[in-house]
Amino acid sequence: MRSTILALSACTLFTITAQAQQSMKPEETEVWEPVPKVVTPGTSTNTAPGDAIKLFDGSNLDQWEAEKGGPAKWEVKDGILTVVKGAGVIQTKQHFEDYQLHVEWRTPSKVVGESQGRGNSGIFMQGLYELQVLDNYNNRTYSNGQAGSFYKQKIPLVNVCKQPGEWQTYDVIWTAPRFNADGSLKSPARATVLQNGVLVQNNVELEGPTLYIGKPAYKQHGPGPITLQDHGNPVSYRNIWIRTL
Repeated sequence: MRSTILALSACTLFTITAQAQQSMKPEETEVWEPVPKVVTPGTSTNTAPGDAIKLFDGSNLDQWEAEKGGPAKWEVKDGILTVVKGAGVIQTKQHFEDYQLHVEWRTPSKVVGESQGRGNSGIFMQGLYELQVLDNYNNRTYSNGQAGSFYKQKIPLVNVCKQPGEWQTYDVIWTAPRFNADGSLKSPARATVLQNGVLVQNNVELEGPTLYIGKPAYKQHGPGPITLQDHGNPVSYRNIWIRTL
């Protein structure tokens, strides 16, 4: 009898939680304070090591596809990959679990918009967990949504953004979540991120996949792709490589 009551209580709690999520607004998960300290980055380059998989070396999109299948339709020109507005999300054909990832990115030199409307894109680990790409050089937005953040979850330690039009780097050490046989969470996803050579996420633990509205929660999944977001802004990428761990 006791186990039945507990099961009913859990079911009721889940229903209430789901209803609460549906009634939430995006602003309810925006965190504006504290504001990460601004730090001026150094200059560096990072070529792919011998055991890396080159996801984009400037020549083609052979490693990529559209999110719903078919060829990736972003622009490749002069060794640079650029978002084509409306072309949609692109993702790697290969799926990954634990890895070291290097990505170089650039927001447009011509500044258009403000807050989340300025140089917005994103890099999703396993297709689910977004490391934000945004122009946050003298551009205030909510702290858990700026460049260097895991969107709506982890505020970066510092704001180390370069000026619009300058190339920036992300180096990510990613440990995928693990699940028990019954689908319950065994261990959460963890990540360390350096932006432009500066630590912005120090072995952080994520609460679940990225959500725009509501609170994240884990659901069992396996390896996933590296995903690049089309947010309507002509953000560019180059020199993308990965090492499986």
